[in-house]
Amino acid sequence: MTDLESLLILNSLPLLGTVRIQLLLKRFGSPQNVLTAKADELVRVPGIDKKISESIISWQNLVSVEEELRMAEQAGVRILTFLDDEYPENLKQIYDPPIIFYVKGTLLPTDKHAIAIVGTRRSTLYGRETAARLARQLASAGITIVSGLARGIDTAAHEGALQGKGRSIGVLGSGFNHPYPTENLELMERIAASGAVVSEYPMNATPDPMNFPIRNRVISGLSLGVLVGEAPRHSGAMITATHALNQNRSVFAVPGRVDSPTFAGNHRLLKEGAKLVEDVEDILGEFEYLFPPDVLRVEKAAGPRGPVPILDDKEQKIFNLLSAEEKDIEEIIMQSGLPAKEVSVALLQLEVKRLIRQLPGKKFVRARLVL
Repeated sequence: MTDLESLLILNSLPLLGTVRIQLLLKRFGSPQNVLTAKADELVRVPGIDKKISESIISWQNLVSVEEELRMAEQAGVRILTFLDDEYPENLKQIYDPPIIFYVKGTLLPTDKHAIAIVGTRRSTLYGRETAARLARQLASAGITIVSGLARGIDTAAHEGALQGKGRSIGVLGSGFNHPYPTENLELMERIAASGAVVSEYPMNATPDPMNFPIRNRVISGLSLGVLVGEAPRHSGAMITATHALNQNRSVFAVPGRVDSPTFAGNHRLLKEGAKLVEDVEDILGEFEYLFPPDVLRVEKAAGPRGPVPILDDKEQKIFNLLSAEEKDIEEIIMQSGLPAKEVSVALLQLEVKRLIRQLPGKKFVRARLVL
């Protein structure tokens, strides 16, 4: 039996986990020796109780290596072990790297220059647009963007990297036969076409809620640093930031409104020493020793193109009230002090001039070109 086959078996056994597998390998020298060890030998290893030792001894009743390899091949997924040269360099440095790494797409040596961008699923337009902009700029500078393929900030980060014609790595919290969320299947295919989608979980593993906090250590482990785009105080993104600190990675955070609960985690991180990010150079400046100066010339957020539109007094007043944070029409009317009809006309004119955007629910923001 090969190392790959033996490690696949160990990785597929319930209750075992990465740390216990590493202890077993240290004790017995090889995965093959682990699988042939006797029960009284196995239970002498820290963390291995009778139930776990029995699962190792009876692995043939629990795992089909042939079926796992067949499913991976059918899905176009390659399987790496932590012993392989192609296994990501950054990931080898953490305390508990995945034993098995399922990969759809390609991993390159340059992926060691990676930044993770993570955040809440219930994000604001400002959070998503900021994450997408920073991801696009980083990707255009040759930085690989890592995220978790979740709704909200993660999706925006992956999309931004693709817009920047760069590489992105999506980290699943399930097996490839049960990707989550399903609405991002098309996005996963696009990521794999120019980067990679990866998982440490067996092909048929379902998206169990317990998987995602564990998965987050891989997101930070693949990266030089983690940027929190938008996160409540208690969230998966904050868990990723904690992993990053434990792995001696840099932590960055985007500031938001002080009264916004979806940015409470960001502000806590900033108070605790995370680097505040307003522009892409705030991130790249931390790693300038890794890159020649010409690599760090990245696109800036687009400014107004062509002649600046002329605004009358009412239009200017309304425009000044708007920002990247969405604001509903009732709030605009109240803050402007203008009649509702005049506010509606001014908003329409600003839309025609492409200076603002209307969102569902009669909410308005400044257009991306004038952020």
